[in-house]
This record gives sequence, structure tokens and C-alpha cells, in this order.
Amino acid sequence: MPLKKKKASLKKPKISKTIMLGELIQKFPKSAPFLAEAGLHCIGCHISAYETLEQGCKAHGMADKEIDLLLKRMNASV
Repeated sequence: MPLKKKKASLKKPKISKTIMLGELIQKFPKSAPFLAEAGLHCIGCHISAYETLEQGCKAHGMADKEIDLLLKRMNASV
């Protein structure tokens, strides 16, 4: 019986709520305009190395639904 070759699944990396803001900007630079549009100017903030995306969003008054929409938009762009 011939062996079936497995196709390598190349999943796109996914941005999550738990990613640190500094890591987000470093790994996914295309996310920066989405953050700026949402009022999150994380690129120059010294807290970005210690705060998750969700924490930053909540600190700027974003609701869970707004955070989910932001994540969806950013993941569609990477």
C-alpha cells in the first residue's frame, strides 16, 4: 500500500490578545496603522514591552467587541 504524502500546512501566524505590544510591532509591523487608527500609539510607548495587546486596548477604554474587531482586522492583514 503506497504511503500518502502529508501536505505541509503553512498556517499564517495569528495575532492574539496576549501578544506583548512590543512583540506585536516587531513581528507584525503592518499592525501599526491599525493600532494608530484605534488611538493606540504603542510604537513609541515605553510600556509596550510589558503590556499585552488586550491590556493596552483596555487601558485606552476599548470594549471587548472593539478589541475582537481590531484583532480580526489585523489578522486579515498579515
